[in-house]
Amino acid sequence: MQQQTPVPGGPGEDPRRRIPRTDALLAEPAVAAARQRLGEQAVTDLVRAAQERARAGEIAPEQVLPGLEQALAAARPSSLRPVLNATGVLVHTNLGRAPLSPAAREALADAAGYTDVEFDLGSGLRSRDRGAGARQALLAACPGAEDALVVTNGAAALVLATTALAAGWEVVISRGEMIEIGAGFRLTELITSTGARLSEIGTTNRTHLPDYDHAIGEDTGCVLRVHPSNYRITGFTSTVPLPELAGLCHDREVPLIADLGSGLLAPEPLLPEEPDAATALAEGADLVIMSGDKLLGGPQAGILLGRKDLIARLRRHPLARAVRVDKLSLAALEATLRGPLPPVRAALRTDPDALRTRTAALATRLDGELVPHEGRVGGGGGAEVPLPGWAVALPGALAAPLRTGDPAVVGTLREERLLLDVRCVPAEQEDGLVAAVQRARDAAAPA
Repeated sequence: MQQQTPVPGGPGEDPRRRIPRTDALLAEPAVAAARQRLGEQAVTDLVRAAQERARAGEIAPEQVLPGLEQALAAARPSSLRPVLNATGVLVHTNLGRAPLSPAAREALADAAGYTDVEFDLGSGLRSRDRGAGARQALLAACPGAEDALVVTNGAAALVLATTALAAGWEVVISRGEMIEIGAGFRLTELITSTGARLSEIGTTNRTHLPDYDHAIGEDTGCVLRVHPSNYRITGFTSTVPLPELAGLCHDREVPLIADLGSGLLAPEPLLPEEPDAATALAEGADLVIMSGDKLLGGPQAGILLGRKDLIARLRRHPLARAVRVDKLSLAALEATLRGPLPPVRAALRTDPDALRTRTAALATRLDGELVPHEGRVGGGGGAEVPLPGWAVALPGALAAPLRTGDPAVVGTLREERLLLDVRCVPAEQEDGLVAAVQRARDAAAPA
C-alpha cells in the first residue's frame, strides 16, 4: 500500500517544516533594514534564535517573523542600556555618572566621524594643538589658571602629575587624606605605582603646618592636598588652610597639587564646603586636579589646571601619551563648558517647591503616595549634603520589573517601598516612566 504524503498544515505534518528559512527571513524588508543598523552577525544570531524557539515548540512557525521583528526593534548596537535615574542621586557612578547635555550629545555625534582634531584645515598641515577648543573653554571658565590639560580621568591626572613631578622623589601627604576611591583602588597605591615615595604626615584626624614643614626636604617632589570627597571626619580635627600650606610650599619652592575630585570650576552656593578650582588657584595651589564627569556635568575626563610651566612639564612627559583623551571626550567637554547648564547642575538647582508640584502630579498619575525624599550629589561630591525633595512611593515588588523593563527604571528601595524621585528624570521622559510603571504592574500581577 502506497504511503500518502502529509498534507501541508494537516495532522500528519511536522510543524517544523513551516519554519521560515534563514535566507527568506534575511530578505524581509524589516530584517534587511536591521542589518544596516545592527550588523550582519547580530541580525543573523537573532534570526537563528527565533527559529530555535519555533523548533523547540515555544512559538508557532507563523510567529517566527513577528517575533523576530519585535526582537530586532528592541535590539541595540551596544549592550549598554539607557536608564531612567529615579534615585535622586545626581552623579550616580553605577549609572554612568553625569548625563550629557543636548549640546554635548550633538558634539559627540559630530566628532564620531572624521574631524580636524589634529589637522589644520587652513594650511592643510598637521596641527600640534590637539584639544585646543576644550583647553580654551576651560581657561575661559577658570581665568585663574595659566594653562589646562585634559586626560582620560581623574586618576590618570593624579598619576601623570605625581609621575612628572615626583617619580623617584617624595610626595608629602596627610594621613587624613589617604583615601580609597572607586572599585577598591587606593590613592596611595596609585601614587606609589608611579615610582614616587610617600611621606606621610600628621594623623587621621589632625595635621598641622609644622608637620608639612618638617617633611619637606631635598627629596620632596611635590606636596599633595586631597579633598576627601566622599566622607567627613568630624569632632577633634585639624587641617591646614590651603593659603597657609601654599605659602610654605612657595617658600620652599615645592609644587603644591590640590586634588579636588568632584569637578567644580567655581563656587557653588548650594555646596559651600565643596572646593572649586578657581578658589584653590587663587589661594595658591600650583596645580588643581578635578573630574569632568561629576559636578562639572561633562564626559569622563581628568582636568589639570594651573601654572603654565608645570602643565608644559606634564604635557611633555611620555606618560601623557598613554593617558591622552580621545576626540569624543574633547568635543563633549568643550560643548559642556560653552553650552547651556548641564543636567547635573540643573538637577542640583531644582526648586523644591517646583519638584513637589511635579512629583505630586506624577503620584496622581501613578496612583502612588507623595513622600518627602532627600536626594544626594553622589559621585564623591557633596558628601552628606542633603538635597530636600519628594518622591512617589510604590510597592517594592515593582522594583525588579522596572529595572528589567524598557526603558529600565532605577529607584530606591526603602522599607519594602519603591521610591521614585524625578529630580534627575527629564520632563520629556515622564510619559515613558508612567508607561514603564504600568508595564511593571502588569508583569508583577498574579497570573
